Amino acid sequence: MQLIGQYDSPFVRRVGIALARYGMVFEHLAYSTFGDGHRFHHLNPLKRVPTLALDNGEVLFGSDAILDHLDERHGRERALIAQQGPERRASLRRCALATGTSEKAVSFFYAGLFSNHLDDIFVERSEAQLRDGLAALNRECAERAGDWWFGSEPGHDDIAAACTTRHLCEAYPTLVQISEYPALAAHCLAAEARTEFQVIQQAFIPPR
Repeated sequence: MQLIGQYDSPFVRRVGIALARYGMVFEHLAYSTFGDGHRFHHLNPLKRVPTLALDNGEVLFGSDAILDHLDERHGRERALIAQQGPERRASLRRCALATGTSEKAVSFFYAGLFSNHLDDIFVERSEAQLRDGLAALNRECAERAGDWWFGSEPGHDDIAAACTTRHLCEAYPTLVQISEYPALAAHCLAAEARTEFQVIQQAFIPPR
C-alpha cells in the first residue's frame, strides 16, 4: 500500500496518522502535486493528493474516501469514528468544518501564487472564511467535556482539526495567530505531542 503526497498537506497527514493509529504498513511517497505530478498521473489523472494505491491495484482518491476504506478494513466497530447516530454525524460535521477550511486555505494560497492581483473583496472574504473556520473549531473544542471529541483517544475529527490548524498557521503566519483560539491551541498542543503526530509530519513547503 502506497500513500502519495507530502505531509504538509493536512489531507495527506490525516490519512497518514490514521494509518499509523491502525497499525497498517504502508510506503509513503512524498510527491509534490506540482513538481512530481508526472510520477503518479497514471494513478490519479487529477494529480491530487492524497492518493492511496492499494496492494490489489485499486486506487483511492481524497481523504474522506480513503479513511472510509481504512475504517472498513480496520473494522467499523474499532474505527476512529462512531458507527452511527448523532455522535457520528457530529464527528462528520467537524471533519467537514476542518477539511472545508483547509480546502479554502489551499485554493486561496494558489490564487495568490498565480495571480499578480487579487480583488480586495475576494481577499477579505477568503481571509474571513479562514478565521471563521478556526473560530468554529475553537468553539467546538471549548464546549467538549473531555480531552478529545471521540473519547480517550483522538478520532478522525480530532485529527482533522489539528492537521488543519497546523497547516493554516504555517501557510498563513501573518493571518493566523493561534493565541486567538486558545481552546483549539490547547487541542493542537496535546495532539502534536503524540507519537503518531510527531512521526507523520512535515514543515510547510510552499508550492512553486
